[in-house]
Amino acid sequence: MTSDAFDLYGTRTAEAAPILLQAGALSAELVNGNLRTIRHGGTEVLRAIAYIVRDRDWGTYEPELTELTIDQRDDRFAVGYAASCLGPAGSRLGFHATIEGFADGRLIFDVTALPESDFETNRCGFCILHPIAGLAGSPVTVEHTDGSVVETELPDLIDPWQPFKDLRAITHRVRPGVTAQCRMEGDTFEMEDQRNWSDASYKTYVRPLALPWPYMLPAGEPVRQTISLRIAGDANVAASAAAAEPVRVELGEAGSKLPDIGVVIYPEDVQATLADLPLLARLGSRQLLFHFDPTRGHGLDALRAHARLAAAYPVSTTLECVAACTGDLDAELSDVADMVRHAGLRLDAIAVSPAVDRQSTPPGSAWPACPPLEDVYAAARRAFPGLRLGGGMFSYFTELNRKRVPASQLDFITHCTNPIVHAADDLSVMQSLEALPFITRSSRAIFGTKPYRIGPSTIAMRQNPYGGATKDNPRGQRIAMANRDPRHAAQFAAAWTIGYAARVAPAGLEMLTLSSFAGPFGVVAGPGEPVAEGTPRPIFRAIEGLCALAGLTHVCATTSDETRVLALAGRSVSGETIVWLANLTANDVPVDVSALGQRDIVMSPYAIARIG
Repeated sequence: MTSDAFDLYGTRTAEAAPILLQAGALSAELVNGNLRTIRHGGTEVLRAIAYIVRDRDWGTYEPELTELTIDQRDDRFAVGYAASCLGPAGSRLGFHATIEGFADGRLIFDVTALPESDFETNRCGFCILHPIAGLAGSPVTVEHTDGSVVETELPDLIDPWQPFKDLRAITHRVRPGVTAQCRMEGDTFEMEDQRNWSDASYKTYVRPLALPWPYMLPAGEPVRQTISLRIAGDANVAASAAAAEPVRVELGEAGSKLPDIGVVIYPEDVQATLADLPLLARLGSRQLLFHFDPTRGHGLDALRAHARLAAAYPVSTTLECVAACTGDLDAELSDVADMVRHAGLRLDAIAVSPAVDRQSTPPGSAWPACPPLEDVYAAARRAFPGLRLGGGMFSYFTELNRKRVPASQLDFITHCTNPIVHAADDLSVMQSLEALPFITRSSRAIFGTKPYRIGPSTIAMRQNPYGGATKDNPRGQRIAMANRDPRHAAQFAAAWTIGYAARVAPAGLEMLTLSSFAGPFGVVAGPGEPVAEGTPRPIFRAIEGLCALAGLTHVCATTSDETRVLALAGRSVSGETIVWLANLTANDVPVDVSALGQRDIVMSPYAIARIG
């Protein structure tokens, strides 16, 4: 790593360094007691095997590991440890784990948990992650708990519900002549398509979601689970490509226009935004997305604040309006329209979504009371005649995939994504970019050519559809479902932002929103940060670059290793081509840009670079 950790991550707290475990062609990384990046001959077989304990809001416990032992030999490895989770009111869950790997391709992860007192949890047990690159749509063999075996396929388009239930084992092809069987003992497992949440994996997890949660683990009753991986087939292992090889960038055919870049504005951030209008103008956004939520106290004053900014920075505007939907829809939305007029807020569009749709409805749960969306949209049309009307979800693609809105009544579809729903480590956040093309392709399969917007999508989570609230993060840690994330203020976010835009560009979006201007999701520093308030964060340059590309013709830009470097290209009417590159890794990466008529470059960790 060639840069200061704080500049890269917004924190000097380092992630735990993975411990490489190896037995012949089998390898895995041990991180905080779990296995990640399980490979055979350099090919990723599983993305992770992890023993996970979640609280009643689906937050993940970070257990304390003790008695860790590691025995590493040429033909096998063995790991053992104890761990415990401290729950509310002093409740505690202890568990003991053993991991064994062998050169013949076997891997066994065994855990016995013992609640010291009654312990409440939403999930306690193994999660197994299959990668998506190269596996989506591919054949698999599924064995169910009753012993029946089915030849089927992993979903290509994102499955809104669980593609496989009552699982005992699943077998897939690793490469020609090599298969991997993952067997799960100790409970009933099922698989969900984690691409719904922009996770780059299919997740097989313990305890069916149709069962009640949270649930209680009784004191003194042990719970044992075992995961066994067996890789079989051709013993000849091809050498993996060297990571130091330069990443090649190439340009292909031209496509649709690149989207406008929106900036979301929350009422509490209007004053800070007005105080720095020259910097907002320099950013160059052509779209302001005004958030308005009467269920959380927003009223006429919030709309007046938005109106002041709309007058001072005259670009296209959209009101993101949360609708309570608890009474007469015409009366509710007409009241909002009256406030908009009294505030003097100029709007070009409005997006409306019921408040209850911010919360997810998991499989097996009852859908909350909500008027038909047809009625909600019809009332919005009557209240805001002449404005473009959008709908969808102000939460994530998961909810849009499960509750598919009547698009015929809408002028555009919208949803967000968030990369820290399930995990917040650096690798998982960057890997979430792999899922975005599947999300946009699945959206297009549902809604066709309907104009399509995404965002606001940021590393930090603005709302938690899966629990009572987002997690406060006063110490600036890497934690899932946090309402603030230190990496947003660092170089990491700039690379993630360019990478995000590159992954969704082929979808032909109308608008993409990846930040606010001020506040925890903003492009400028806030009070209490090490730099002066209002100082541009690294993400500012990324958003500024995307704003400059808006409206240009998208040119397909590919790289030889999209796990390390992503590319986004746009071409002007004069024929000038601009290419943005993002290094998605914590390492220096050599990049071959000779196809762009440039000399080779070396990109520092999480760097972004403009070519042209």
